[in-house]
Amino acid sequence: MNDTNTTVDVAGLNEKIERESAFIDLLTAEMNKVIVGQRHMVERLLIGLLGKGHILLEGVPGLAKTLAINTLSKAVQGSFSRIQFTPDLLPADVIGTMIYNAKENDFSIKKGPIFANFVLADEINRAPAKVQSALLEAMQEKQVTIGDKTFVLDKPFLVMATQNPVEQEGTYPLPEAQVDRFMLKTVIDYPKLNEEQLVMRANLNGSFGSVNPVISVEQILRAQEAVNQVYMDEKIEKYILDIIFATRYPDRYNLSDLSPLISFGASPRGSINMAKAAKCYAFIKRRGFVIPEDVRAVVLDVLRHRIGITYEAEAENITSEDIVGKIVNEIEVP
Repeated sequence: MNDTNTTVDVAGLNEKIERESAFIDLLTAEMNKVIVGQRHMVERLLIGLLGKGHILLEGVPGLAKTLAINTLSKAVQGSFSRIQFTPDLLPADVIGTMIYNAKENDFSIKKGPIFANFVLADEINRAPAKVQSALLEAMQEKQVTIGDKTFVLDKPFLVMATQNPVEQEGTYPLPEAQVDRFMLKTVIDYPKLNEEQLVMRANLNGSFGSVNPVISVEQILRAQEAVNQVYMDEKIEKYILDIIFATRYPDRYNLSDLSPLISFGASPRGSINMAKAAKCYAFIKRRGFVIPEDVRAVVLDVLRHRIGITYEAEAENITSEDIVGKIVNEIEVP
């Protein structure tokens, strides 16, 4: 394929993506009726939704994490369920169970809250490993087995899990291998002073707008397909792989000072999710092709939970985010 053809293709694709992504502004405007500020979180939710991934949100209580996914489900006409993770939760409380019906002398299946388009797993690190793995298996396989029956979960299916970084008592940190299943890990911070003032006012006088369904589930499924068609040049693919490989073999990228700080690098899931997230970001920005800025915009959320840091790094107060920052600054941008 010669360059002119590619240019023509990309131009046509650009038009198509611009048409397909027209609903993004509508959806964001609808969510902004209720969510003040937190643009980063709303954007990451959309990336997760479009990229068929899941999101782990970390932030102190009261930052509108629950409100955000609930608002998204209302704006998309999807079903929403919330699971409050507690130490006494059982896998059956998440996926469902079989109930004996004495009248009919038979078992019937009672589906759990996982059967929804948008699932909020609140404070996931409060539940034991058995419950966490039941949820993570459903996230990975997009299906659930109860007794001898297997049920395919509804599409779209987005899990937003939250964890509270403050309290450590009575929590079960997610194992690294399981955290890897989240497409993005987003850390959210306090709102700005003027934003919090608006939140405070709106709460006191009850002036939050009501959220209307502005887009159907079918449109979201169409958009998910359109995201796959966003063009990614081989140079961008190479750029993503260089970043991923630098987390595994820093010596090869003039980053030998990082070797003693990294205990393990990003898995192939990292490169897949980075490519997907970059395409979603381009789609949200209504572009039919990926540019290096798209990769840089999502790199932290995709990688912060995929890099293991050593005791040496901890002793020096170096986080996985610092490591990602150093790598991104060193790798040559195409």
